[in-house]
Amino acid sequence: MTAQNSATLPKPIAVKSSVGRGTALASLGVLAFSLTFPATAWGLESFGPWSLVALRSVLAAVIAGAFLLARRVPLPAREHWAGLAVVAAGVVVGFPLLTTLALTTSTTSHAAVVVGLLPLTTAALSALRTGSRPSRTFWAAAVAGAAVVLGFTVAQSGGSLSAGDAYLFAALLVCAAGYTEGGRLARTLPGWQVIGWALVLCLPLTLAGSALGLAYEPVRLGAHGLAGLVWAAAGSTFLGLYVWYRGMAEIGAPRASQLQLAQPLLTLVWSVALLGEHLTPAAPAAACAVLVCIAVTQRVK
Repeated sequence: MTAQNSATLPKPIAVKSSVGRGTALASLGVLAFSLTFPATAWGLESFGPWSLVALRSVLAAVIAGAFLLARRVPLPAREHWAGLAVVAAGVVVGFPLLTTLALTTSTTSHAAVVVGLLPLTTAALSALRTGSRPSRTFWAAAVAGAAVVLGFTVAQSGGSLSAGDAYLFAALLVCAAGYTEGGRLARTLPGWQVIGWALVLCLPLTLAGSALGLAYEPVRLGAHGLAGLVWAAAGSTFLGLYVWYRGMAEIGAPRASQLQLAQPLLTLVWSVALLGEHLTPAAPAAACAVLVCIAVTQRVK
């Protein structure tokens, strides 16, 4: 891998468009993401939260590094490193850590409803980052979605927000920031390279975190724990983002976002099928209400 000449002007990425293939790839990404919380819950059966997050990032970085080396991808230009640091802080470290800490006290179904607000949060931060001016209808739908999720979390937590809810809302903000910056970088770099370099950038930190976590947190190896770790690393962190960005490049962000509307509902299905959780009527109702709000924002300027 060799460094790019930072004086070279970035060129737009040309992608041969195929709606059918792009839709299939983006759908696989959504399926992979929907399994993230159940996989994390399984991983917590064997590892502590800090160990699990660090180990999943290390494994994902190894996979990403192998892809980058195999395809002889040059190092990103110097002007991309600050953006990659934001992606790494938000997507590689912040979101996995905060949601894993939340899942030590919250159910996956509860977390799925709260994090279902992520597309709206990302859209709002993206508007602020790019200086765009969405319509009043957009902001009304975004506020309505936030109100639904806030009402759901307060009701589920007995009238006040719990520590797990605080982790989830913080996860929304850091992940939205990472997605926003990643989307900006993906205009000049393939999306899979954005997440790949972000993972590699974090490798020294995650290796140290793995050593410390394994030294201070108990480890109880089991089939569920190992399967959860492997999926969170290979499936959710790298493969999911790889096919998601490839699909989004072919069919465009608006159409891909429509597919992502199914993610919270899929996670609710996995929480019942894989974890045996009991869903209250409020969970699917709140998830559907958020889905409607997101759909409105996708259809207005």
